[in-house]
Amino acid sequence: QVQLVESGGGLVQAGGSLRLSCAASGRTFSSYSMGWFRQAPGKEREFVAAITRYVGRIYYADSVKGRFTISRDNAKNTVYLQMNSLKPEDTATYYCAADVKPEEVLTAEGKPDYWGQGTQVSVSS
Repeated sequence: QVQLVESGGGLVQAGGSLRLSCAASGRTFSSYSMGWFRQAPGKEREFVAAITRYVGRIYYADSVKGRFTISRDNAKNTVYLQMNSLKPEDTATYYCAADVKPEEVLTAEGKPDYWGQGTQVSVSS
């Protein structure tokens, strides 16, 4: 069983930055691929970024490529999402997710075994 707790959301002006954190419980964090997703009101869930287990291969949605950076610290059981040059369209609730199967955290259609409760990111224009 893995519990995920996100933090770091907030209100920021366009062009600003935020760093989201997702802390995981358990001793096997390194064996999970981790993903960040977001969902805005009235919209479907959207894949944002992922980092695979062990090798640490990284994937980004085109909409955030060059602005967002995903990373993980296995010693701290934490995955991060550094968000720079934020835009109003980045406004959403951001969720982290975990699964031993990388494919489950690489697309919006994936079904990761574990989800966090979400953290709100609001970007004003």
